[in-house]
Amino acid sequence: MSLWDKSPKGLSFQSDMFFERPMNLTSLLKLDARLSDQLRVAEKPGALRDIAIFFAHSGDSWFWGAALIILWWFGNSFWKQWAIIELIGISILAALVMSLKFIIRRRRPAGEWGSIYRNTDPHSFPSGHAARAFMIAMVAAGLGPGWLALILWIWAPLVSLARVAMGVHYVSDIVAGFIVGILMGWIVLQVHQPFLMWLAAFIHFPLW
Repeated sequence: MSLWDKSPKGLSFQSDMFFERPMNLTSLLKLDARLSDQLRVAEKPGALRDIAIFFAHSGDSWFWGAALIILWWFGNSFWKQWAIIELIGISILAALVMSLKFIIRRRRPAGEWGSIYRNTDPHSFPSGHAARAFMIAMVAAGLGPGWLALILWIWAPLVSLARVAMGVHYVSDIVAGFIVGILMGWIVLQVHQPFLMWLAAFIHFPLW
């Protein structure tokens, strides 16, 4: 059948083929926006909003970068390696997420809170905070200690939900961030040992 079949039956078949997927996508995006709006507390003063603000900021890249550098500086050999692996993973992940954001270019939900995020990074898909939080938790699960990994696995979804609650992400953004973060964490765990050996030999500087 020709793409431009002029028979009524042909037109009907082609119309269904062309419009079925966009209609489904539109419905999913509407559902995503509706669910995200139901979770939103950015415009509702109170304790829940304050808690959401805390967790929304706790996944900031500058915070984790500074914390890991301090941990490397003062920690023993185990914690120095832990900090280096997490820091390198966060850096590579940031480049990946920013690339995806500039390719997809989905605008953040409208709102006033989080102007620093909206001005410096107007795109929302996937969520960098969600990806970072779950990558950190994933890597911690592989490196240990167990008690810290458990805390981070509880913390990661709270960070992700807080980003939706404060109106800077949609639910689908954090779901995509979760997937990207888990995959990056798995990759980091597979390659970190040979990479650290290569890095130590390359820079000729005791990192741990």
